[in-house]
Amino acid sequence: MKKINTLIFILCAPLLSLAGTATEGSLLSGETKNQAAYWLIGIMLFLFLIVVLVLVRTIKVMTRIIFKYQGTSEEEIIAKERAAKAPKKAPKPKNEVLLKLMSLKPMSEEKSLLIEHDYDGIQELNNPTPAWFMWLFYGTIAFGVCYILIYHVFNLAPLQYQEYRNEMAQADIAKKEYLSKAANRVDENTVKLVHDPAVIAAGGAIFKTTCAACHGDHAQGNVGPNLTDDYWLHGGKINEIFKTIKYGVAAKGMPTWEKQLSPKQISDVANFIKSIHGTNPANPKAPQGEKEAPDEPQKIASK
Repeated sequence: MKKINTLIFILCAPLLSLAGTATEGSLLSGETKNQAAYWLIGIMLFLFLIVVLVLVRTIKVMTRIIFKYQGTSEEEIIAKERAAKAPKKAPKPKNEVLLKLMSLKPMSEEKSLLIEHDYDGIQELNNPTPAWFMWLFYGTIAFGVCYILIYHVFNLAPLQYQEYRNEMAQADIAKKEYLSKAANRVDENTVKLVHDPAVIAAGGAIFKTTCAACHGDHAQGNVGPNLTDDYWLHGGKINEIFKTIKYGVAAKGMPTWEKQLSPKQISDVANFIKSIHGTNPANPKAPQGEKEAPDEPQKIASK
């Protein structure tokens, strides 16, 4: 061991002295310093490898001494060393895993699988059905039983047609919610003329509570003008009527309904007024404003 330490010191002394002078920043360049460091690391690794080999050799020698101390002969020791150095068993063939998965036997065992009977010299192998296939088969049976019990016996889940009806009902609710929100986004630029009886009825109800005091119960005119004839003060188109209701006409006493009625309600009232055009109610007020031609044919919207 002292010889090994002496060898390490002799090999490393020049490099250590070189590294020492390099740190003092004398005449050595940076490249020389790096090379010295690399050589030092390489020598240390080499010495480490030598130490490992010596240790391995020492362990082998100690093992032989222990075996001899236990009474093992030289021949037995050699036999054990050869057994330790013997190559391991060859790996299993790749198709062995597949054969086990398919519950099959290798070709070398084919003769043991032959069934005694034969037809015209053709024999049959007794290869069982693979286990994974049987589990899959039994699984489908269990699934079928559970399906019948859940969907047809206990009615724990809806069938396809019932599920379709449920989804259509949910879609109808979502559609109504969307239309109710979309209706309140209407203004004088997007309002449409509709002939839906429900819209006209809703507009008529609002008219009787908010507009009849000035325009009469049948829109024949009172303080305000007659809304059933061809004469209009501020325009008789659907968007013009909507605008008049929404913003009012302060100079003539027509209040603004923008804050009292929603855009949907104003649209309903405007469509109601268009629906009663030409009804000729009793005791109409004299015409006011300018006469307008009937509306041009247009595509009638509906909810």
